[in-house]
Amino acid sequence: LLFNAGDEGNGCYRIESGLLKLSIHSAEGGERILDVLGPGAIVGELSMVDGAPRSTAVYGVRDSELSYISRAAFLAFADDHPALYRHVATLLAQRVREMNDIAVAWSFLPLEGRAAHALLEMAEAFGEDIGDGRLLIRQKIEQSDIAAMAGIARENVSRILNKWIRSKIISRHAGYYCIETREKIEELASL
Repeated sequence: LLFNAGDEGNGCYRIESGLLKLSIHSAEGGERILDVLGPGAIVGELSMVDGAPRSTAVYGVRDSELSYISRAAFLAFADDHPALYRHVATLLAQRVREMNDIAVAWSFLPLEGRAAHALLEMAEAFGEDIGDGRLLIRQKIEQSDIAAMAGIARENVSRILNKWIRSKIISRHAGYYCIETREKIEELASL
């Protein structure tokens, strides 16, 4: 755990190496993964800007190296370099758009569409084109991770993934998922 929702927002982190996940938790203990981020991404920027408590929990999925900037150092630098705010505003706008996409998927897509959307999110972050339109997700992910990203039960994800494997839409080798038919997954993930 890097920080939890409600913790003091005293700065932000840049991922130099490794992998982090942003999650929200229900009072009953359910988890929804909002995003999985790798090198170059920033976490904690909302609290750095407004000083409010953290809005999500952030966990290391694997060993990670992070850079940290305190809120005080950010504000002092930004006072001398106001163009920094334009960059931060662009970053925040991008995050809002990503959250809008997630809200649309959770609200309007059927279960298969939500699972497809989650798989495409992982492919966008960690996918490698291995030819013939195939995308290998170079990160071992569990069915429970896809379920937490899609906001559906793990049992439903298992049923959906097994159906897709039988239909040769995806495959799984040594714990890695491969999207065999990207067009079909994109079709399922669209409204």
